[in-house]
Amino acid sequence: MKHLKISQRKFFIPLLLLAILVSSSCSRFLNVDDYFSDELKLDTVFAQTRHIKAYMWGTAGMFPDEGNLQLDSYTPGPYATDEAFTGFNTGSGYNGIRYILGDVTANSLYSFNTWGNLYKIIRKSNTIVSRLDEAKDMTTADRFYILAYTRFIRAYAYYNILIDFGPPMLLGDEIIESNAPLGNYDRPRATYDEAVEYICAELEEAAKFLPPTLPLVEFGLPSKNAAYGLIARIRLFHASPLYNGGQAARSYFGTWRRSTDGAQYVSQNYDEKRWAVAAAAAKRLIDQGGGALRLHTVAADTETPALPEGVTSDPNYYMQWPEGANGIDHYRSYSEMFNGEAVIPVNPEYVWARRSGAITNETRMSFPEKLDGYNGASLTQKVIDNFAMIDGRDINNASIQYPYTESGFTNAAKIFSGYRLNAGVSNMYANREARFYASVGFSGAFWPMTSSTSSGYYNQTIEYYFDSPNGKGSISSAIDFPITGYVIKKFIHPTDAWGGTNARRMDKAFPIIRYAEILLSYAEALNNLTGSHTVDMDGDTYVLSRDMNEIKKCFNQVRYRAGLPGITGNENASTFQRLLEKERMTEFLFENRRYYDVRRWGIMEEVESEAIRGMNVEASREAFFAKVIPNTSRIGARIVNKRLALLPLPLNEVRLLPSLDQNPGWEN
Repeated sequence: MKHLKISQRKFFIPLLLLAILVSSSCSRFLNVDDYFSDELKLDTVFAQTRHIKAYMWGTAGMFPDEGNLQLDSYTPGPYATDEAFTGFNTGSGYNGIRYILGDVTANSLYSFNTWGNLYKIIRKSNTIVSRLDEAKDMTTADRFYILAYTRFIRAYAYYNILIDFGPPMLLGDEIIESNAPLGNYDRPRATYDEAVEYICAELEEAAKFLPPTLPLVEFGLPSKNAAYGLIARIRLFHASPLYNGGQAARSYFGTWRRSTDGAQYVSQNYDEKRWAVAAAAAKRLIDQGGGALRLHTVAADTETPALPEGVTSDPNYYMQWPEGANGIDHYRSYSEMFNGEAVIPVNPEYVWARRSGAITNETRMSFPEKLDGYNGASLTQKVIDNFAMIDGRDINNASIQYPYTESGFTNAAKIFSGYRLNAGVSNMYANREARFYASVGFSGAFWPMTSSTSSGYYNQTIEYYFDSPNGKGSISSAIDFPITGYVIKKFIHPTDAWGGTNARRMDKAFPIIRYAEILLSYAEALNNLTGSHTVDMDGDTYVLSRDMNEIKKCFNQVRYRAGLPGITGNENASTFQRLLEKERMTEFLFENRRYYDVRRWGIMEEVESEAIRGMNVEASREAFFAKVIPNTSRIGARIVNKRLALLPLPLNEVRLLPSLDQNPGWEN
C-alpha cells in the first residue's frame, strides 16, 4: 500500500534575515522565520482593505482540514481511542496508532506538531488587529467584518491548542518585535480557567458582528452560530470531570502547578455552576437558531421500513417527527448527511462544517483491496456492540421479536431505504438500528459502487474471512485487510468507487459542529445540575435546573432521527449519563468526538484498558464470526497512561522558554 504525502512548502529566506534568525535564537512558537518574509510586504498588505481581507483568509487557510483523521492527521483522533484500529504501517503516517504505542514524544510529535503553526496564525491575527486602521479605504462595515473574523480565527487557534495541548500562552493583542531578546518571548502558560474565559470572550465579541447565516458561495466560513457552537463545546469541556475538580481532576492534574507562581493549572475545586453555563451556551444556540438549525431528516417514502412493533417504553415513539420517530426515513436521514448525497451548503444540521478533501480521499482506506482500496480502516467490536437493536434495546437485552444472536445466518435479503442487507449475513448484523447500516462495513455487506462501469467493480458482496478475496489470506499486501473484520463506511456514498472505468467519489463535508452535538450537550449539562442556577449570557437570562422534560426533549430528538425510542424521563443522573455516553459513541462515530469525550469524562484509562476485539480474521467463514483479540503484537503494545490526556508540548519550545511548563507525564 502506498500513501503519498504532500511535500512541505519551502520558504526562501535571504541570507541577511537568516543571520538575524540565528543570532536572535527566537522561539519557534512565533514562527519568526516565516514572519520575516511576511514583514517585507506587510506595508503593501495593509494599504488596502481588499489586501487585508486576502491576508486574513490566507491566515484562516493555515488551519488543517478537520476531516483529516487518518493519514498524517493533525490530532490523534479515532485510532487513538477505542473506536478504531488498523494494521497499516505507522511509518505511512497513521500517527493515531503511533500515539497509543508510545512512539509520540515531546521531541517527535509527527503530524501532531501543530503548536508552532497555531501560534503563527495567532501572530498573523494580532498583526491584522494592530495594523487594521492603516487602510485608508476601509469603511466602518469593513472594519467590523475583518475584526470579527480575525477574532474568530485567533480564538479558533487557541481552542485547538487548548483541546490538544492544554492551557496555551495567551498573547492578547501583543506582537513581540522580531529583534527582541529571548527573554521577551518567555512567559508562563495560562491556567485552564483563564484560557477558557479568554477564548470564550473572544468568540462572544466575534459573534456580535459575524453573520447569522451565510450565502451558499461562502459555505465553510464561520458564522455567528459557529462561534456560539464553539463556546458551547468549550463550556462543556470546562464543566466536565477532567477539568472541574473532583476525582478525575485530582487524579490527572492534582500536582500540576505553574512553576512561576504555584497556581493550579486545572482547578481542583468542583463548581456546579459551570454545568449551568454550559447548558445556557447550548440553549442559546437552540433558541437563537431561528429555525435554521435542526436535525437533518429525509421524509419517509415507499422504501422506508415501518417502525418496529411492540415498543412500549416510550409513549411518543409512534408520533410524527419531531414529536416521535414516524414520518422520516431514518437510514437516509443519517447516512446522507455524511456521504455527499445531501446538498452540502444547505444542510440544516451543520452548525459549522467545511468541505473536506481528506474525507473523500480517506474513504479509500475502507474500500476492498481487490477493488483498488486499502481495506484496513477498522472499527472495533466495542463500536459494533454499542449499536442498538432496531427497537432500541441493547444487544444484551434484545427482545424476542427482534433478537440478537451470534450464531447462524440470515435466510433472506432485505432492501430498505435504498440499502441492501444480503441473505446469508451473520445474524448478529440483523435487526440493528439504521445508524449501524449507515456506518459499518461488515463481512457479507453489499457495496454498490455504481459509478464504476467495469464488470466486477460494482454491486459486489464483500467478505473478510481469511480465504475470501479481501481476507487476510488473499490480499496482495500483508497489511491491507480489516484487522477486526469491520471497516468504517459512514462517509461512503453508494456511487463511490475507486476501481474500474469511470470510478469517482462524491464530494464530502466534515461537520465540525453538528446540531445533534448541541442537543446532547444541553442534555448532559442539565443532567449534572442538582440545584437551580441563573446564568446571564449575551443579554438573556437562563434559569436552569435538572429539568427531565428538557433533557428528554433534546435527547429523544437524536434517538427519533435514528428510528429509536427515547428515554422515559424517569432516569436518574447516573443512568442517563451512561445512556448519553453510549449515544455519543454511536452518533459521532469517526467524527473526532470520542477521543475528547473519554478524556473530559475522566474515563480514558478505564475504556482504553479494554482489549481491542473483532472478528476472527485468521479463520475461514465457519469460524470467522467469533469475537477475538486480533493476532497482532500491536494490541498488547498499546499504552494506557494519564499523560495521554494531552499531547506534549514540543521539546524545543520548553527548552527555549524557562517559564513554559511541560504537560504532566511528558517532562522526561
